Amino acid sequence: MSWYLQSVGSDDGLEEYPPLSTPMTETAAPARYVWATRGDINAFFGLMLDNLGDMILMATLLVGVFQMPAEFVLTKMIPGTAVGVMVGDLIFTAMAFGLARKTGRSDVTAMPLGLDTPSTFGTVFLIIGPAYALARGKLDAEAAAQHAWYVGIAMLLASGLFKLLCSLVSGFVRRVVPRAGLLGSLTAIALVIISFMPLIDVASQPIAGFVALTLILATLTARWELPRRIPGALAAVVVGCVIYYVMNLCGLGPGLGAEGPKPSWSLRVMLPLPIADWLEWFRIHWRETVAFLPVALPLALATVVGGIDCTESAAAVGDSYPTGPIVAVEGFATLVGGLFGGVIQSTPYIGHPAYKAMGARAGYTLATALFVGAAGIFGYFDWIFYLLPKAVVFPILIFVGLEITSQSFRATPRRHFPAVALACVPALAYLASLTLKQVLPGEMALAALAPSARRWVQTVIMLSGGFIVTSLLWGTMLANLIDGKLRAAVMSLVIAGGLALFGVIHSPLPSSPIVPPWEAIRLLESQGRSEASAGQSPYHWAAAYWLAAAVLAVVGRFGTAPPPGRSDEPIAV
Repeated sequence: MSWYLQSVGSDDGLEEYPPLSTPMTETAAPARYVWATRGDINAFFGLMLDNLGDMILMATLLVGVFQMPAEFVLTKMIPGTAVGVMVGDLIFTAMAFGLARKTGRSDVTAMPLGLDTPSTFGTVFLIIGPAYALARGKLDAEAAAQHAWYVGIAMLLASGLFKLLCSLVSGFVRRVVPRAGLLGSLTAIALVIISFMPLIDVASQPIAGFVALTLILATLTARWELPRRIPGALAAVVVGCVIYYVMNLCGLGPGLGAEGPKPSWSLRVMLPLPIADWLEWFRIHWRETVAFLPVALPLALATVVGGIDCTESAAAVGDSYPTGPIVAVEGFATLVGGLFGGVIQSTPYIGHPAYKAMGARAGYTLATALFVGAAGIFGYFDWIFYLLPKAVVFPILIFVGLEITSQSFRATPRRHFPAVALACVPALAYLASLTLKQVLPGEMALAALAPSARRWVQTVIMLSGGFIVTSLLWGTMLANLIDGKLRAAVMSLVIAGGLALFGVIHSPLPSSPIVPPWEAIRLLESQGRSEASAGQSPYHWAAAYWLAAAVLAVVGRFGTAPPPGRSDEPIAV
């Protein structure tokens, strides 16, 4: 395959990407931007269902697990969350037009934006759910839900401001971090969060779920074309729903309403603007609210890293957007969502290569913005939540995860494959920690376990803490080491040690708060975890990274760097 140099974006410089169309010559006329194609139909259903899947997930967990009033969740939290998606996708649509005009290309694909799946789990289980449970002991259900909602708004506003600040340095991060580090952490998210976790819901209703998944894989992954060119994502949902509801009529399924209460037939227009009341509440409860920041900010940091990853992923297939503005848009969209009562972060989706492969341009993000925004504001999301089973909707998430994983390897030099694989390992610990949370009571109580089991669980907790950042650093370190860039590899370990010291990564506490090491040790003792984490405190993790950095420095001083091309050769063992 031929390669060509492409320079797009103020902060990216010259990089090599595979050509997606014939490169322009100096005398060639700019091609007219074809902003909507048939591929946008498939991409629209993919991105739209992806966002609706996260909204369904949030509502299901809050209502089903924490017993929050369903009407409150649907009328207070959903509209603002949907508006954040709408604003972000509208801006990304405009950026696609700008990139097409700047490059003269007709095949620019808009960057997709949607709700962040890890943040959905984190916000529900570590912020809103606990806040509601604590308030429920003192207040009635409606008042407790309002209190938890305000806590969620506070964390979303803080996350949006934090991401706007991070956008100022995100371009620099993208330039200095090798592609294996960026895409390796992206692969970890794709495999664990976007592919495996939705698969659990698909498998919970295997007949409808696996039929829908098979249609998705046949049409979107294997590229089989259906009769009359029916969009594969639409066909998967329709066929899956038919099977699901026929089984219900035969008494073989959970029945109608399994996903939530029946909505009202009356049309409603709901767009909360709670800021005035929220400010008065925050004046009284700010100390309690600030206590959730050590949970919220790592989630925001993870989306910033993900945004940088997504920009690199888009560049790998030819659409080179400037990194800073992309991260700034996700921060702005998150802020707007919070202002209107949303509680889940907006972030660039890692599905850009998948939508590019479908032939999408900018029509799909425009359509998604209008559909999702209207669903929240005009209330027809209530019926979507009621009628669409997760087992039928979530296969599209699995496809996106698989597409990103394969793209990450295609866009990475072969010699860096081990770095991409290493970056996936911390995500496996995160997956194990999610499983443990389902079977252990409370905050992963260890008292009832045998000593060896307690230590194993505690180790998994620490490996999973901040796994996205850990993946980035591990992949970066190994990629630089493979390329003989010893100083950069050493610096990755030094940075990892500093982050581990304050719990950004490898926090010994289940909620992974960012706290000084002495505070972490105090909390470990108060929770009865000090014995299980002996030898694995933040001090130990920091020392481990820094000592490893020193060892690499010695290797660099006395060893010999691999010659160019040597790392691509098979290793004799």
